[in-house]
Amino acid sequence: MRLVNHPVLCNYYLTYRCNASCGFCDIWERPSSYVSLDQVRTNLKDLKKLGVRVIDFTGGEPLLHPNLPDILAEAKKLKFITTVTTNCLLYPKKARELAGKIDMLHFSLDSSLPEQHNKMRGVPCFDHVIRSIEIAKELEERPDILFTVFEGNFDQIQPVYEQVVLPNNLLMILNPAFEYNNLGVDESLTKHQLGELKTWARKPKVYLNEAFIELRKNGGNSTKVPVCKAASSTIVISPENELVLPCYHLGKENLPINGKLVELYQSDSVQEAIKMEGKWPECEGCTINCYMQPSFAVEINSYWWKALPSTLKYNYYKQTWKQLF
Repeated sequence: MRLVNHPVLCNYYLTYRCNASCGFCDIWERPSSYVSLDQVRTNLKDLKKLGVRVIDFTGGEPLLHPNLPDILAEAKKLKFITTVTTNCLLYPKKARELAGKIDMLHFSLDSSLPEQHNKMRGVPCFDHVIRSIEIAKELEERPDILFTVFEGNFDQIQPVYEQVVLPNNLLMILNPAFEYNNLGVDESLTKHQLGELKTWARKPKVYLNEAFIELRKNGGNSTKVPVCKAASSTIVISPENELVLPCYHLGKENLPINGKLVELYQSDSVQEAIKMEGKWPECEGCTINCYMQPSFAVEINSYWWKALPSTLKYNYYKQTWKQLF
């Protein structure tokens, strides 16, 4: 049963540029412009009309955008819940102008070992993460530690939790790795590791959407009975001010917005594309978290029930539920 019939999330790509070169991502290889502030202002008003509540200002590295503080301020004026994820290379320099504008601030950290984390990210950024935590605490910000889980760094969950998360009273987000665009990412977690992740989901100060685990056990999205609702639950906007369908990772269509996002989204051609969400051949077996998360939220099924406890837990810790009313 469908609960929500409008998009709830916008993945707003401010730029594809990145100052890291993670081996499990290819976005940093793409040439890119930056979105303009005027375009953002116009699109935010239309996103509000379409019913979007949460905006993930993403990239690339979103802190590379010179107008990020102004963009976030515009979003907060319209009462959006804002999300930013950063590798922290620039956060120490920009923390003060960003303070108070980000509801869900995520710092990427994949190991307690500097060498391992830096190798995974392709740049020496471990020390910047640790310094960013200190600065964020001074500013009374509440960042989360976003830990991308692979088979190779699974043993680092415990030390990051004990050495970084708990001493700093942070929340740890466990993000199972996923494959896309034939990057060759070894995303496979053993059955034992998947079971261990479920036990982590029940620990204090840890967020893991258990529906992610269930989806992986079931072989990912099925094109015959799609769980993916990417195109109807999430609006994706590119740095070139285009509507990307059905999601960034598949990118079947890039349609110019031209200041008319509402009209474009409600057009017959876009609505026809939305009907194909989760049904393209490339969608078979998909486990991409950033689109499955909103998909689980808009329709009641077994995944909705699996996702519910972790969703309530996160919103309780972050108090973001207050902004939904």
